[in-house]
Amino acid sequence: MKKQLKIDYEWFDHWKELPGSEYLLIEKAYEAAKNAYAPYSNFKVGAAVLLADGTIVKGNNQENIAYPSGLCAERVALFYAGANYPNTTVKTIVVVAEGDLIMEDECVSPCGSCRQVIAESESRQEGDIRIILVAQDGKTWVFNSIKDILVFPFGVKQL
Repeated sequence: MKKQLKIDYEWFDHWKELPGSEYLLIEKAYEAAKNAYAPYSNFKVGAAVLLADGTIVKGNNQENIAYPSGLCAERVALFYAGANYPNTTVKTIVVVAEGDLIMEDECVSPCGSCRQVIAESESRQEGDIRIILVAQDGKTWVFNSIKDILVFPFGVKQL
């Protein structure tokens, strides 16, 4: 039996086409990227998470000479939010990147580990997280849930 999956997302020529309420979150993600620790790749990724109470949590990639020991911006931000605001819902996460490892007009997409952490966050709070991915030239993809980019997450049903 053959089945097909369909995803819905929004695409914008520039993030400034988004509602003004999301500008601050995107700007905070860019601030976070500037402070990333990326001496080996010079690929700086920033994430900003908006919590239901209006709090914004920033995270950035943290490289390590032993590559598997580093951590992505998305996980830094979500783990910080989970540790410090465990009962507050995550509404939105923005991810931006700066560097030569990705073309200027391509959005950096969360890696598999980050997608799984976002899925766990959605499961934990029993609600979707809006995901905004911004390219260096401003092009923007918006997803309403991690389910749109991680279609078969590992979860409690697999245990």
